[in-house]
Amino acid sequence: MIIAFQLAVFALISISFLLVVGVPVVSAPPDGWLSNENAVFSGVSLWIGLVSLVGILNSSIS
Repeated sequence: MIIAFQLAVFALISISFLLVVGVPVVSAPPDGWLSNENAVFSGVSLWIGLVSLVGILNSSIS
């Protein structure tokens, strides 16, 4: 169970880094937001899911 928790935390950190770097880069061009809106929302949804998963795994480990 600890391995799953560690992998989930690593995935959360990785997705967080990608969103911090990727969202401004995607939004920079004039039509960037309109053409990549679904990708940004997918990344944010994945991030929210990982936060929930890490919370659930953390409560089951502690």
